[in-house]
Amino acid sequence: MEVPKIARRSSWTGGAVQERLRRLNLITTVPPLAFVGVLLLALTARTWWHAGIQVIGLVAALATAERWTAGDYLRVARPSLAVTAVVWLAGALTNDTAAFYGVSVVGSFLIPPLRRHRLAALFGLAALVAVLGLPNVLVHPDRTGPRLLQYVAVPAIAVLLSAGFMFATQRLFDLVAELEQAREREAELAVARERVRFASDLHDIQGHTLHVVKLKVALAEKLLDADPGRAREELREVHTLVGDTIVQTRELAYAQRRLNLTAELENAKNLFEAAGIHVRLEREAEPDARVGELLGQVLRETTTNILRHAEARHVRITLGRTGIAIVNDGAAEPGPLGGLSALRQRLAEHGGELEVSHEDGRFLTAVAFPELAGAVR
Repeated sequence: MEVPKIARRSSWTGGAVQERLRRLNLITTVPPLAFVGVLLLALTARTWWHAGIQVIGLVAALATAERWTAGDYLRVARPSLAVTAVVWLAGALTNDTAAFYGVSVVGSFLIPPLRRHRLAALFGLAALVAVLGLPNVLVHPDRTGPRLLQYVAVPAIAVLLSAGFMFATQRLFDLVAELEQAREREAELAVARERVRFASDLHDIQGHTLHVVKLKVALAEKLLDADPGRAREELREVHTLVGDTIVQTRELAYAQRRLNLTAELENAKNLFEAAGIHVRLEREAEPDARVGELLGQVLRETTTNILRHAEARHVRITLGRTGIAIVNDGAAEPGPLGGLSALRQRLAEHGGELEVSHEDGRFLTAVAFPELAGAVR
């Protein structure tokens, strides 16, 4: 049977989406197919010949199933269809009622991704399986009715049911791919929003200062001959303004600018929810005003790290009077965390301790101020 052109499932290929779908396929699709194939082998194989041809068909079916989400499964599926068709013909000639299993599985993987004529291809495959089983009736003329049922009707119906199951499975995988791609886009958007906010803060710091500097320099130029003392004073003010701007810009670059913890909590919650991450906020106590800004800096840096480096589904933020703890799942092995490393030194200068740990895919970022905790007691 000629296999029509298959649609390229571009939404399944590339990056974390494909890797997640491959893991999902290996967990939800391949094991049940293997279990059914082994069960049929155990129940129906009466000779070593039957066992051998069923194993060949099962291996071809599982190879197709394993490569289904890999992007190049047609390279395996088409030869597997020919192999399993021969296996079914051999099984029909030797009274092996379960030898059709391989061709029904491989065919069901080929039908759903077709661009068009899927229904015609489905019934064509069912007809092919029925025709391949018909020689059993011709070679063994006894019990014609039961043989037509076992080797023609049942295999054809099995192909239709198997393809229907794969239509539903493919739709499920399409939805998972769409959700993963939406999550990636939301995470990228969250990072872009963070960059826009940084640019806005930078503009706030430098825009006004540069405008004032321009006016003062122009004024000093006019006063240079008429009132040198006043011109000198204007230039000193310009020097002070530029120095303050340099300090503020450095603080902004190293996430040391004053932050509002309440605003950072709300911003983190909005960013996580936009990226499809469930957020649980636990307020054990209102934070001490002396450490609120530092906790806000840690929360902002951790939020950015989770959106960029993790595949989180759940985040729990626990806020206390003298500390904060953020736990997220979906964490890969941590790489360099430059932002948190820079914050660790600043926290230490104020008596704070930063703890980061990774265990079983969960990442913990926690800050505590022991001296303040002792003062509370």
